[in-house]
Amino acid sequence: MASYPTPPRLRVLIAKPGLDGHDRGAKVVARALRDAGMEVIYTGLRQSPEQIVAAAAQEDVDAIGLSILSGAHLPICRRVVELLKEKGLDGVQVFVGGIIPAQDIPELKKMGIAEVFLPGASLQDVVRLVSQAATAG
Repeated sequence: MASYPTPPRLRVLIAKPGLDGHDRGAKVVARALRDAGMEVIYTGLRQSPEQIVAAAAQEDVDAIGLSILSGAHLPICRRVVELLKEKGLDGVQVFVGGIIPAQDIPELKKMGIAEVFLPGASLQDVVRLVSQAATAG
């Protein structure tokens, strides 16, 4: 019987940038991604974009998930994307979840955010779209 190589497990970094201390959503998403077979690294609260990108480089991740409830999603995402490019990690897909006004979603997509998840997004959709984005990147 022929043996086939198993596909590499997707590695996803989940981070809570900024001063917001509410991480229940980030932990729920991290658990759903783990349950779907992905390897998840959770950085914890109050991470700077520099800390997030450094952790992504160190952990050799395929995707970064940012949970942002503070309203600072545009500058935080812009900085994370810039730092990824500077470090040659522009293949790492970034997705964002949290309180994101609908009018900001096109700007986030334009700067390179792969997916934006709003409150009420199903965990199945999150898993499917993160998997698709990470394997496409």
